[in-house]
Amino acid sequence: MADAFAELARGTEEILLADELKDKLSSGKPLVIKAGFDPTAPDLHLGHTVLINKMKAFQDLGHKVIFLIGDFTGMIGDPTGKNVTRKPLTREDVLKNAETYKEQVFKILDPAKTEIRFNSEWMNDLGAAGMIKLAAQQTVARMLERDDFKKRYAGGQPIAIHEFLYPLVQGWDSVALRADVELGGTDQRFNLLMGRELQKDEGQRPQTVMMMPLLEGLDGVQKMSKSLGNYIGITEPANDMFGKVMSVSDELMWRYYELLSFRPLEEIAGFKQAIAAGANPRDYKVLLAKELIARFHDDAAADAAEQDFIQRFSKNAIPDEMTELTLSSDDGSMAIANLLKAADLVASTSDAMRMIKQGAVKIDGEKVDDTRLIVQAGSTAVYQVGKRKFARITLA
Repeated sequence: MADAFAELARGTEEILLADELKDKLSSGKPLVIKAGFDPTAPDLHLGHTVLINKMKAFQDLGHKVIFLIGDFTGMIGDPTGKNVTRKPLTREDVLKNAETYKEQVFKILDPAKTEIRFNSEWMNDLGAAGMIKLAAQQTVARMLERDDFKKRYAGGQPIAIHEFLYPLVQGWDSVALRADVELGGTDQRFNLLMGRELQKDEGQRPQTVMMMPLLEGLDGVQKMSKSLGNYIGITEPANDMFGKVMSVSDELMWRYYELLSFRPLEEIAGFKQAIAAGANPRDYKVLLAKELIARFHDDAAADAAEQDFIQRFSKNAIPDEMTELTLSSDDGSMAIANLLKAADLVASTSDAMRMIKQGAVKIDGEKVDDTRLIVQAGSTAVYQVGKRKFARITLA
């Protein structure tokens, strides 16, 4: 049981309550593990897979894993972390996105051991009277304890009544499924704890809450997000995935190993020792990139992506070591000429324009020919001017 707990606790930010989980594991009975996903976009990225990887860890230990698609909550719009009311999805959008989710999660989970449920199954049956009864179990004051609601209320920003229903519905999902454990991100704390409260009210043993950290994107600063452009999508071409993994900083690589890799922690510790002894960090990024590509594509695609990367970057003679810096943008983007000047790769913006026109500017080995190119925040890439000036730049 101790080994099982250690494996399950890997990478977690917080477990509420750890002793409860140990007690449940010691019972020897298969536990019901719940993780909910609102189908707000058609494609998943590696940030989403942090929870799915934890589901797999439970699944490998023989527990019952429920991948809950929030088709009902998706039409409310999750207010977590939002400073404005989020636009609800249409029923058609929800169902379309849900189908792609089902295809993608089985790249990690065993379909024969995974139960996929939709929370509309019980929420539609609950009806208006049931929803009113559910809403009566909590107060407005309790809802305003939630950090994002509290900030919006204090700032005079509107909070729609239906947004208060979201955590209640998520909590009721745990009642309906009789969940023993619920997985969620650290930004879901209030909602996850709501499940414990409602289960107690219904006479059920409250679920253990396991909160996973939010995976940083390629910039190493903000959480991985498609809207920020700092993501690695699990359906992306293998070559693109490989290049993006290789672009992360050496420090961020360990975070990815902890949360995304299935390698034993002892093996990862050995990698760190090897680097401390003088090994090249790039070699271990290659191992990580190939592991992820093999998972979402196959081994042959991983090998081919490695060879493509070697050919492209050896041809362009990009050095292993170079200046690494982070630049800040005021409006979420920066013109290429301004970026090159801010990074001291050119003397002036006019110099940058001239070098681009001469074909002397490259991004990740690819020649830049657009003097008006706009670089979006959240990106990390190797910028080259001429034959000798290089910098790995993150635009935040």
